[in-house]
Amino acid sequence: MPELTVVVPTSNERENVAPTVGALASALRGIDYEAIFVDDDSADRTAAAVRVLAQADPRVRVIQRIRRRGLASAVVEGFLASSSDYLAVIDGDMQHDERVLPEMLAKIKAEQLDIVIGTRNSEGGSMGSFAGSRVRLSHAGRRVAAWVAKSHVSDPMSGFFLLTRAYFEEVAHGLSGAGFKILLDLLATAQRPVRIGEVGYTFRTRRFGTSKLNTLVGLEFLELLLDKKLGRWLPVSYLIFGLVGGFGVLVNLALTEMFLHWGQSFRHALLSATSLVIALNFFLNNSLTFRARRLKGLRAAAGLAVFYAACGAGLVMNLFLAENLSHSGVARWAAALFGVLFSSVWNYGVTSLFVWGINQRGATAGDSRA
Repeated sequence: MPELTVVVPTSNERENVAPTVGALASALRGIDYEAIFVDDDSADRTAAAVRVLAQADPRVRVIQRIRRRGLASAVVEGFLASSSDYLAVIDGDMQHDERVLPEMLAKIKAEQLDIVIGTRNSEGGSMGSFAGSRVRLSHAGRRVAAWVAKSHVSDPMSGFFLLTRAYFEEVAHGLSGAGFKILLDLLATAQRPVRIGEVGYTFRTRRFGTSKLNTLVGLEFLELLLDKKLGRWLPVSYLIFGLVGGFGVLVNLALTEMFLHWGQSFRHALLSATSLVIALNFFLNNSLTFRARRLKGLRAAAGLAVFYAACGAGLVMNLFLAENLSHSGVARWAAALFGVLFSSVWNYGVTSLFVWGINQRGATAGDSRA
């Protein structure tokens, strides 16, 4: 059994595989280790490239995931596939400095720590040649992450760290598995003070591939924060569904005013606006809230029809409930609020099940289980 498992999550990084394997072999000389590449069925056949190297090096393994996505869940699956006492994560894009892994391993042993983080923000660490805008974005994310981390660390957004299997097993069942910042998930899930160490390193310039930082990554970060703060009461996918619905309300108001300005009656203006917004909400939820189950082609057309039917029924029940509560003496604003909340829960429950085929137990937004 190897002492250390290094999990390398990859996505369309075939060119990085051989350099990463070589770099780990050089950095970890004298250490009994294995490298597990977890690939989300990359179009460039990254997994196949790993298999070629694995035939010559028994320390190299690959997990190829089909119809499953996400860096955090990839890391968790890599950890679960290992039996090593120590587990590390390093990106497959060669930006993390694998040469500090031995120092991280020695530190976690000597000081009996739970986690050692490769940090860019303390002594010995640097953001390297990162653009100023990216540095500022990273620092902003760090400040937001401190809200849920429960531990004082200089780089809670780091994707380069090493931990004990004992600590991973302690928190594994409480992990969100959402988003791309698995370290923040590991820290925020702890039910006790975490013994943390840090080792500085310089963030390197990307050699191959493209940056994974995009709008979707920002959404995944938001999902993780919401899950850690509110997930015990509400599914994160419902919260994102609600945000999409709130945006739809604003668009509905704007469209209604536009149609009124064009001479339509209020009823026709409201009907036209609502019809368009239902379609907008469907496509936003299909792309964001339930992106792991995204519908395409004819399935998307069928899903849109079901979405219209479900939301139409929700609107009727909203009006029925609000009117009856109002007639029963409930304040109009409260009756309207109850109606909106009821239709929101109805729309979410029915559409997530019958449009995207999601069983709500344990599901999170964007999760492959969702």
